[in-house]
Amino acid sequence: MTGRGRGEALATAVAGRPVPGWARALGKVIAHGIWDARVVGAEHAPATGPVLFAANHTSIVDGPLLQGVTPRPVHILVKHEMFVGPLGAVLRAAQQIPVDRSGGREALVTALAVLHRGDAVGVFPEGNRGRGDASSARAGVAWLAVHGGAPVVPVAILGTRRTGESVGHIPFPRRRLHVELGAPLDLSPAAGQSRRDAIGAGTETVRAALSALVADAAARTGAALPTD
Repeated sequence: MTGRGRGEALATAVAGRPVPGWARALGKVIAHGIWDARVVGAEHAPATGPVLFAANHTSIVDGPLLQGVTPRPVHILVKHEMFVGPLGAVLRAAQQIPVDRSGGREALVTALAVLHRGDAVGVFPEGNRGRGDASSARAGVAWLAVHGGAPVVPVAILGTRRTGESVGHIPFPRRRLHVELGAPLDLSPAAGQSRRDAIGAGTETVRAALSALVADAAARTGAALPTD
């Protein structure tokens, strides 16, 4: 089976399974035990029903951190190349969703099934790790929101990577990290608006809201984004 085929099979397996309790506990240990994550705005996350957590992305540790700071267990879209070796075994057991960034439709369908059963999905709209300023966003998050009837909660993550550190760098223990959740965004089509147009407009809505949240959180905490 090709790498993409394995990714599709793994994604399909997630559709009917919740995030196990141990994965949630591990995320909390990573966020608050290994590192010192300070979380603001958790009250913005809906307590029940489908929801998308859309976070900026600078570091390889953003995914595990997101699992530990969101108020609900979350199935996170993770590039399928990570599903190898011991790490791959953990990701599979934790019911995370592999995504092939050259296509990714199978992952979107799987994430949509998760939303339809009323659970939470985590996405990184920028697609790749970088500066994390949300200067761009892919349409997948808006597609999921529109088709899944799910609000989007923007999430600003700061401190996981500093200027000069590589995107694969793992921060030293007890580094202070800052996470801020913003108000939910409703991307439902307006009266007379097609789903296609709603997705186009929603993609920019998510990008702009996440970019503003990241900038505000950086100004409030003094935790600057990396410049490289």
